Amino acid sequence: MKTVAEILKAKSHTRIFSVEPTTTVLEAALLMAEKDIGALVVMKGGELVGIVTERDFVRRVAALERSAYATTIEEVMTSNLFVVTLRDSNQYCMQLMTEKNLRHLPVLDNGKLVGLLSIRDLVRDITAEQESLIHHLEQYIRGA
Repeated sequence: MKTVAEILKAKSHTRIFSVEPTTTVLEAALLMAEKDIGALVVMKGGELVGIVTERDFVRRVAALERSAYATTIEEVMTSNLFVVTLRDSNQYCMQLMTEKNLRHLPVLDNGKLVGLLSIRDLVRDITAEQESLIHHLEQYIRGA
C-alpha cells in the first residue's frame, strides 16, 4: 500500500490553486476552467478554511437562486473539511472518499497544506498497483 506522500510524488502536476473566501463564484469558476481543475482550496491568511468544487457551484448557487457574479466562495464552500496526512494510505483515503462522498482531500503536513488528492489520483494509483500485481503473478505462473 502506498502512502499519500508517494502518491503526491507520482502526480504529474502538484501545484495547488486557491482562492480567498471573498472571491466571487464567477472568478473561481473561470480559474477552474482555465486550469482544467475540479476544485480549489480556500485560504484565508495562509490558513486552509475550506474547499470549493464544481458541484458546489451547481448545487449551492442554484439553490440560493443567486448570481455567480454576486455570490462569494464563502457562501458556497465546504468548511467542515476531511483532510489526510502524508503518512495515510491510499486505502484509507479511498475509504474516506467513498464513505463521505468526496472527490478531493486536502493533504496536511504539520498543519500546513502540502497537496490536494483527487479521486482520480487514487484510482490511477490503485489501478497501477493491481496491474503490477497481475504482471508479477503472470510471471510467477509462467515460471519466469
